Amino acid sequence: MLKKISMDVSPLRKYPDFRRLWSAGLISYFGSMITYVAIPFQIKELTNSYIAVGLVGAIELVPLIVFGLYGGVLADRVDRRKMILFTEIALALMTLSLFINSQQSNPSLVWIYIVAGCFAALDGLQRPSADAILPRLVGHEDLPSASALMSLRWQFGVITGPALAGILLATSGTGPAYLVDVCTFVLSIVIILRVKSVKPTASNPAPTFSAMVEGIKYATSRKDLLGTYLVDLAAMFFAMPNALFPFWADEIDATWALGFFYAAGTIGSVIVTLTSGWIKNYHFHGRAVYLAALGWGVAITLAGTTDSLFLIFIFLALAGASDMVSALFRGAIWNQSIPDELRGRLAGIELLSYSVGPLGGQMRAGTFAAVTNLRTSVISGGLLCIGFVSIAAAAMPKFRKYDARTNEFAVEQRRIRAEDAKLPKNPDPNQ
Repeated sequence: MLKKISMDVSPLRKYPDFRRLWSAGLISYFGSMITYVAIPFQIKELTNSYIAVGLVGAIELVPLIVFGLYGGVLADRVDRRKMILFTEIALALMTLSLFINSQQSNPSLVWIYIVAGCFAALDGLQRPSADAILPRLVGHEDLPSASALMSLRWQFGVITGPALAGILLATSGTGPAYLVDVCTFVLSIVIILRVKSVKPTASNPAPTFSAMVEGIKYATSRKDLLGTYLVDLAAMFFAMPNALFPFWADEIDATWALGFFYAAGTIGSVIVTLTSGWIKNYHFHGRAVYLAALGWGVAITLAGTTDSLFLIFIFLALAGASDMVSALFRGAIWNQSIPDELRGRLAGIELLSYSVGPLGGQMRAGTFAAVTNLRTSVISGGLLCIGFVSIAAAAMPKFRKYDARTNEFAVEQRRIRAEDAKLPKNPDPNQ
């Protein structure tokens, strides 16, 4: 029984470049999550304003959309490994600028917002390549397990990064927090340099607007894909309460627990990931995605109904577990059914589906809390999530009934990758 549900870690042994990229991200994301907590904390300390903290989401939204879509086009045109490397270097430099700003007698609030926008732009450029590179490094049948491992990497950062951030912010301030992030970027860059090039296929188009439109048309033509985007977008937009965490901790007189607010959801997601062996044998991926999104909405609603720190953490953990089930099956659908020549552009769209929602959710949560109160903002968001996810799932039966064994796109990609696996490999690791 335990063997059937235990996490499959074999891709780390079988694919050296996947292992290197996974390790680099593990280190880098750990540091980035420290900055993720430090930025709203610093803005709160400077302004003590719900709106000012929520404004970060508004500032990040436009560059993420623009550069996310264009980053997807580039991921189908340029070396995906180089794109990851160059954006990692740029992110390190921007984080260094936050450290320098924090050392001023009067840190610039405007500069923090500018850097937040730059972070979103660079993330938009990097993430499509980081997502699209996975099917080129890992065999088709190992993709669900590799996706789970990528999720575990993210979860490690979300748990340990905010926890350390809470300690650093309480004892040393924002400067050391930003500096730790810079150091993790340096380590990540060194490891990425050892990953081989992942060049595009010869048939890929030039990075033009028409190429971007081609990717969007493909995504909207497949209702099974469209459902994964819309359901996650609705869940995150309506029920993402992260912008409220600094105020929520104050409201229940638990400022010391701020880092654990950020980490609680990930505890639930880690449990799901560590027991994710079953996902390889569950083929109804669409059903899993929308039921998990409903679970997220229910858990967030319940978290808003109590002032008990223990219960809030339990419900946030359940929300995180639901979100991870959704993420694992969405990743399986994307990685196993999208052609490689479109994988980068579709990864750009995927980035928007799971990133724009949380950013917009920060604005929604902050605005609702300012107009009403924190509890109303959380509860209303959870209920809206339940309603919109139910409507979206009912309106798209192709998505709801997605079966990995019979879906025509998944079947075709399985055939293509099986044929590719029979071809002789290029002995030159730089090609």
